[in-house]
Amino acid sequence: FPTKRALKNVTRMDVKSEKRLTGKMKVPVVELSVCIVCGVCVETCPQAFRLNDAGYIEVIELAVYPESDVNDAIKYCPVDCIYWEK
Repeated sequence: FPTKRALKNVTRMDVKSEKRLTGKMKVPVVELSVCIVCGVCVETCPQAFRLNDAGYIEVIELAVYPESDVNDAIKYCPVDCIYWEK
């Protein structure tokens, strides 16, 4: 099994590779003017989305976002207010 240190290094390499290939990383965005705060994104992908103290959904800053889980949050959002930054 890989050690935590090895996994951390893989993550760093993935981030560097993504930045080098695309010029920047994919980052999810929540359009707050459309969001109805249903919480589907938080339930689907709690590692990337949370309900803040002001009562709004926010994207948690991460080195790498779990693409599959974020895509599920995008897919199941009832008002289509989540997308990948362009």
